[in-house]
Amino acid sequence: MKELRTIIRDLREDHDLKQKTVASYLSVSQQTYSNYETGHRQIPTWVVASLARFYRVSSDYLLGTLPGYPGKIDLQKSYLDNISLMDVLIDIQKLKKADRQNLIKYIDFLLHNDTTKQ
Repeated sequence: MKELRTIIRDLREDHDLKQKTVASYLSVSQQTYSNYETGHRQIPTWVVASLARFYRVSSDYLLGTLPGYPGKIDLQKSYLDNISLMDVLIDIQKLKKADRQNLIKYIDFLLHNDTTKQ
């Protein structure tokens, strides 16, 4: 399991941000933020909450208890069978609202009902 300090560094690098930028968002010095990433300083709870909002991830993800952040995504890149994620998103937007809701339910079903576990 990744440590919090590694996760926040990876997120910052995935977003092509400098430590100074994130530190400014948190209203701390660049050195303080650097110490969070290197493990020389304990990361306060309020920083975890702020970074979760900043990166739009859950605090569970930051704490390493919930996988799921895929990193930087190129929506134009071929994802599966020469179809990009952008193609998928456009197709989803063309669906009626009820069909989009059913799609989300189906994805949830697939994620939580792995028949290979039986």
